[in-house]
Amino acid sequence: MPQPRISVIIPAHNEAKAIGLVLGEIPAGLVQEVVVVDNNSSDDTSAAAQAAGATVLREPRPGYGYACLAGMAYVFGKAQSEQPEIVVFLDGDHSDFPEQMPELLAPLFRGDADMVIGSRALGVRERGALLPQQRFGNWLASRLLRLRYGGTFTDLGPFRAILAPALLGLHMEDKTYGWTVEMQVKAARQGLRTVEVPVRYRKRIGTSKVSGTVRGTIGAGYKILWTIFRYW
Repeated sequence: MPQPRISVIIPAHNEAKAIGLVLGEIPAGLVQEVVVVDNNSSDDTSAAAQAAGATVLREPRPGYGYACLAGMAYVFGKAQSEQPEIVVFLDGDHSDFPEQMPELLAPLFRGDADMVIGSRALGVRERGALLPQQRFGNWLASRLLRLRYGGTFTDLGPFRAILAPALLGLHMEDKTYGWTVEMQVKAARQGLRTVEVPVRYRKRIGTSKVSGTVRGTIGAGYKILWTIFRYW
């Protein structure tokens, strides 16, 4: 049985120092295309990604969701025979371990899941990689998802893989911080088969645009809770 077509979408804002490392750690021969969406960067993110062999898109509107939606529009805008059957989302800051991609894909290959979340809560984390506000936010969001939607999530981790029909059926809309939780809320509401796989996590290269500032932390926390209660 031939391996499914896989596309990787990596939103990236000012990740020139990290993106080459991320791309270099994706297992060779595993995916058909890696798409880096340069999300209004002011550094050489695009050039570094192109040099490492990625397809580079530019999304000038700042926002994680905007970047993910731009990547989806590109991969699903191709001819049917070239569209991915599985989409992997991965951060561009080198905090995830791309070499663990086969572990995320395995439940999809076996037909055991529609979506797989890489859980940092279940995996091994480098000291200081997840700040206290991130750990609390993930805990609170996960508890609310379980309480209202029956989801058994432990994390809102950005490293995730999903079958293309399932992804398209979610009709993703969020443009900013609520992207990951919107995907999980809708997956739970629709009854998608979702599993978590423990993943390792390390300190990112550079400063986080979210947890690295008070404004970013508050903005992300508000948007995550707003998204959960929006569909309540």
